[in-house]
Amino acid sequence: MDKISRRDFIKQAGLASAGLMLGGVALSNKSYARIKGANDRVNVGIVGFSDRFRTTLLPCFLNHKDKLNFDIVGVSDIWRLRREEGGKYLENKLGHSMRQYVNNDELYKDKDIDAVIISTADFQHAVHAIEAAEAGRDMYVEKPFAETMEDNRAARKAVEKAGVIFQMGSQRRSGPNYHAANDFIRSGKFGDIVMCEMTWNVNQPDRWRRPNLVPKCKKEDLDWTRYLCNRPYEDFDPRKYLEYRLFWPYSSGIPGQWMAHQIDTVHWFTGLHHPRSVTANGNIYLWKDGRTNYDTMTAVMDYGPSDDPNSGFQVLYSSRFTNSAGGTKEIYFSNGGELNLDTNMITPNGYLTKYHAEKMGMKENKLPEVKLEGIKVSTDANMGGDPLTSLHMKNWMECVRSRKQPNAPVSAAYDHSTACIMVNAALRTKQYVEFDEEHQEVIAGGKIFKY
Repeated sequence: MDKISRRDFIKQAGLASAGLMLGGVALSNKSYARIKGANDRVNVGIVGFSDRFRTTLLPCFLNHKDKLNFDIVGVSDIWRLRREEGGKYLENKLGHSMRQYVNNDELYKDKDIDAVIISTADFQHAVHAIEAAEAGRDMYVEKPFAETMEDNRAARKAVEKAGVIFQMGSQRRSGPNYHAANDFIRSGKFGDIVMCEMTWNVNQPDRWRRPNLVPKCKKEDLDWTRYLCNRPYEDFDPRKYLEYRLFWPYSSGIPGQWMAHQIDTVHWFTGLHHPRSVTANGNIYLWKDGRTNYDTMTAVMDYGPSDDPNSGFQVLYSSRFTNSAGGTKEIYFSNGGELNLDTNMITPNGYLTKYHAEKMGMKENKLPEVKLEGIKVSTDANMGGDPLTSLHMKNWMECVRSRKQPNAPVSAAYDHSTACIMVNAALRTKQYVEFDEEHQEVIAGGKIFKY
């Protein structure tokens, strides 16, 4: 074993003749064959040289690459400016030459690539995850996973079939405070969740805008048709290429960008997969810059088991671009108090007092005060190599080596996307939204929601 890689050993031993299990994860032949020995370098390709990758994902990757023996060898981007910029930037950071791929077809022809980091436009994540899965590459994928249920189903199926290591960019799942919160709730000590309030407020007219870069974006310098993927064709628009988060159907905006993070904790802590129903409203109240995605929204989601409509809890989600008061909040309430992931405290705030309990022949219900050790989440853009994302990136890199299930598997990605699609459907149709469990479709006003 000292002289041959684990991949060679597997081939020689003939163990890759069928789908195998390792670390509790079902692996396909192709995925199993990609397992590397401890001394083999894992070569990573970058799909999309985005601001998110440059300012956050790359610094986090660099934190762990030497210890875990990872490297970046190439970058794929359909825009020549970003591709060339990315190549030079990565050469400077990594200290060696960098391959530049004009598209992902070219990238996946490179047999040196073992894994990819995908940080492209929101609506492309699912398509690019499918490409990576079919090429047998492990992947770290930025959220949201998908913006339509058709993409959501197809991408989950492809990842599960390939058996590759998949990490969704839901970095809360690697936060010590979130793990402590999950443990406390699942232990039963918190009691039944009766309500959850979540907010994400900023005052940033520049958020998701690229006014200085838009004039540099020319149709002749990029592959516009490939950019559109499976969205309806429309003429080239540099704003929809660079400021896609402002425009549906390229992004749902607030749901896919921000709610995706927070609603994922609801699914994680409870084991529920999606809301039973959603109502929502919003508008463009201040930043009238041509965007079609709202600058302010509120959604009310009903959660609970589908076979027991009289149990469960409500999630109230609100977000605005127009005033930052309140910042980011994630507060879970039980009859005995609250679990606050802004303060990282469990407290008896709002508990059932002895006075009111005894009137009904009940006992006082009061939670203890408990500190959740961990990291406070920030709403600031381009946070750099923030500690939470660094932990999440490390978890993915370790799992690429161990073949264990990462903290944010494809099932979690599928669930957060379902919830976000339901909210987006409610916002756009102004209809009461439910979920068709049998067909895995979002139903708005009795109709399947598409675009």
